[in-house]
Amino acid sequence: MPWFTVVFLVALLLTLALRGWLSVRQCRHVAASRATIPVAFAERIALAAHQKAADYTLAKQSLGRIEAVVDTAILLVWTLGGGLAALMMATSWLPVGALWQDVALLLAVALIGGLLGLPFSYYSTFGIEARFGFNRSTRFLWFVDLVKSTLLSLLIGIPLMALLLWLMRAAGSLWWLWAWFVFMAFQLLMLVIYPTLIAPLFNKFEPLPEGPTRTRIEALLTRCGFTASGLFVMDGSRRSGHGNAYFTGLGRAKRVVFFDTLFSRLNEDEIEAVLAHELGHFKRHHIKKRIAFSTLLSLAFLALLAWLMQQPWFFTGLGIPVEQVSAAMARPGVALSLFMLALPVFVFLFTPLSAAYSRRHEFEADAYAAAQSSATALEQALVRLYEDNASTLTPDPIHSAFYDSHPPAAIRIAHLRTLVASTKRAA
Repeated sequence: MPWFTVVFLVALLLTLALRGWLSVRQCRHVAASRATIPVAFAERIALAAHQKAADYTLAKQSLGRIEAVVDTAILLVWTLGGGLAALMMATSWLPVGALWQDVALLLAVALIGGLLGLPFSYYSTFGIEARFGFNRSTRFLWFVDLVKSTLLSLLIGIPLMALLLWLMRAAGSLWWLWAWFVFMAFQLLMLVIYPTLIAPLFNKFEPLPEGPTRTRIEALLTRCGFTASGLFVMDGSRRSGHGNAYFTGLGRAKRVVFFDTLFSRLNEDEIEAVLAHELGHFKRHHIKKRIAFSTLLSLAFLALLAWLMQQPWFFTGLGIPVEQVSAAMARPGVALSLFMLALPVFVFLFTPLSAAYSRRHEFEADAYAAAQSSATALEQALVRLYEDNASTLTPDPIHSAFYDSHPPAAIRIAHLRTLVASTKRAA
């Protein structure tokens, strides 16, 4: 057995075992705390809501474990099972140029993967989300969204894939650097066109009506030095009962978006505090930092791919027969497919680092919101959102440290109360 096959199998099984262990820990911890509301929330969240959140978490974890096993099996079929090798041979018979054979290969991998994932998406929407009262989508709307997103992915993805594959063939040993420039330009373009051209294909965005709420929000934006092209309310309730708020876009295309579900549950003070938190991400340069991190990471991955596609062991270790290695190395699409399939297995162990970095940003955004608005109002809003979104108040600490991009509810609320106490002492 090739040595890289052994490394791949060990990493794959370790990832699956770790995901399963973390999920079991989460379920045990949430189930054990189901009967008792944490003291910090006892006066504001009913026991029935707390138990709903626990049951919702357990249901999602159960589905996640099944999905992890299925994903692992599918990955083994693609790689060591010879699935990609067979698809490589099949596309080599297409009556088109080598470049478009590789495009066809990548499209086939993406479409087959998407089809295999549809049952989980469907059950998550019409099984779990519907059972807990969150799903507002119809099967027709779900299907229309699927068709739209698929066509949009093809419209954007095919030219991008073709350009990337052409660079891999024609730009010499530094193709990865040119590909990185293309990737960065594409990201910036998407930041500009997504809010105005793509998002409206799936949701309606209405200007925030004139009134006290809009006046307070505009005053907050002025106070924070944030210029947006508009304030909008999105019909999030058309698909889900979950609430949220965010800002998106780049430069003059920046806009602030509220889910309509948010307005139905929060008062003006709480809405202002939630927006102040989101603005904290902007003012503390979190968006720029994340883009910079993504930029460096993508550059490193492209350079790694450029090196791996010159190594025969990379292909044989991931299921390409020895007699097909020469043909595979002549087709950049094969290396790119293998890289995208195998990469998640090797980077999974670094998930806690990303989660910790994100949680740090959340604390900083909370502190900014406390300074610009009200820590008490933000706390009230968060508690209401925890309840409305059935977010567990008692996550397993290790599971949370590994996955959660936001601090656990109890820790986050305690931090906000510390900010309130500090403000009172300063006054």
